Amino acid sequence: MSEYQYYDFRAVDRALTKAEMAALRSISTRAEITSTSFTNHYEWGDLKADPLKLLEKYFDAFVYVANWGTHRFCLRLPQGLADYRQLKALLPGEATWVRKAGKYLIIGFESESEGDDDWDDGSSWMGSLLSLRSDLLRGDLRCLYLGWLLSVQCEEFDEDELEPPVPAGLGELSAPLHALIEFLGIDEDLIEIAASASAPRSAGPGREELAEWIQGLPAKEKDNLLVTAALQAGEGWRIELLRCFERQAAQQTSHAATAIQRRTVRDLLAAAQARTEEKTRRLEAKREAEAAREKAKAEAERARYLDQLEKREAETWERITALIQRRQPGEYDKAVGLLIDLRDLAVRKQRVAAFQSTLEELRQAHAAKESFLRRLAKADL
Repeated sequence: MSEYQYYDFRAVDRALTKAEMAALRSISTRAEITSTSFTNHYEWGDLKADPLKLLEKYFDAFVYVANWGTHRFCLRLPQGLADYRQLKALLPGEATWVRKAGKYLIIGFESESEGDDDWDDGSSWMGSLLSLRSDLLRGDLRCLYLGWLLSVQCEEFDEDELEPPVPAGLGELSAPLHALIEFLGIDEDLIEIAASASAPRSAGPGREELAEWIQGLPAKEKDNLLVTAALQAGEGWRIELLRCFERQAAQQTSHAATAIQRRTVRDLLAAAQARTEEKTRRLEAKREAEAAREKAKAEAERARYLDQLEKREAETWERITALIQRRQPGEYDKAVGLLIDLRDLAVRKQRVAAFQSTLEELRQAHAAKESFLRRLAKADL
């Protein structure tokens, strides 16, 4: 297969209409199309449409995988439920970006790597990544900060660039966030360094805390919330309510947050490199210790074997002669193996001269067996 591309689009907030499904069918006759999805793969051709245009018009999430190493994950968010300036501050690069598209915002994560030896048809990624959209709409910005780290990794910023505020919970990542890291190939050492400045993630507002905040809202604002909750499908109103609460909570803790010193890109990369080198040293030391243990174990087993061989040394010489006389390559190999054992025993017992004398007699007795003699020479006997 010279090339492979996988496209996966998903609708979350609403189902596709029959007219929209028909329009999608006109783009591809072989794609799998449902009321909430469009999936297809290509081995020679390509999608006959701009995937970002399809995302903007019909869908809420998009995954693209190519076997030459391109991975792309995009999300469509309603502008009313997302802060463009906040997103732009976190996704200013080429590997991660945000753009306005009508009443929506499109955010994208893109990575390029060498082709992977492990085959990946792309079909498992959407299920692993899709819930990041809901997390993001609820105010969980960890995936955006990971996207910023991807841009750092791709060397898109000056070394003096300051990091954005580190979101809470970066050291306690969810399964979808781990999937995003794997999908994009973000350096885990870089993530661990970044996470060292991340506070523990809150479990969210409790009932009493939320009730106290709602009671303090102006009556008109509470009325609007109730009307919206009654008329609006989906959970947009709930997301917006919690975003308002968290925005106020963030303002109350802003002074504590600004007290945390923001690191530069240089700081992060240098610390990540040091961490990588330290882990490499530890791994190498572990490997060396394991190799030493294996060597000691092998030497002990060899010593026990030679101790046993000494008790049947005469029988072994007789067996070697019998093996040679069979004139078979496999038997020659067995004979040479036993001769190596007897040589090691002779070295151990300081009887090398006696061994060499007996070996020379054996060589003379079978001087016509050239195949056997070649094996002796190859074994340095």
